[in-house]
Amino acid sequence: MRLRVLAIGTRMPAWVDTAFDDYARRMGAAMPLTLTELASGRGRDDEGRRLLAALTARERPVALDERGTMHTSAGLAEWLEAQRRVGKDLCFLIGGADGLPPEVLARCGTTLSLSRLTLPHALARVVLAEQLYRAASILAGHPYHRA
Repeated sequence: MRLRVLAIGTRMPAWVDTAFDDYARRMGAAMPLTLTELASGRGRDDEGRRLLAALTARERPVALDERGTMHTSAGLAEWLEAQRRVGKDLCFLIGGADGLPPEVLARCGTTLSLSRLTLPHALARVVLAEQLYRAASILAGHPYHRA
């Protein structure tokens, strides 16, 4: 299963790119993680249309939103394993400054929350990458996660 983060916003601070790339590198070939950035658009609706257009037929879209389902790290690992059994790649959508429009949330079906706090979009990328790596580590029996 491939994992992709599809995010609005380009030219992130160097620390964001470095951290995301580090976790993506750690994911390895079993569950590769990539990032696709889209430039900010003319408002939330424009960004939403472009996010949906960037999805591939093989990907199951997953929205990131503060009102979404929250998991523990172990719970995220279980959810990720269930998704792997379905056999589709996952694409995690991170909206711009105004979030994701209703039509994107409806298309995704699944909405995850990293926190009830509103996170800067750059930080959300890093937290998501780290939690995906942690979930993959749990599934692989790697000692990275210590419960």
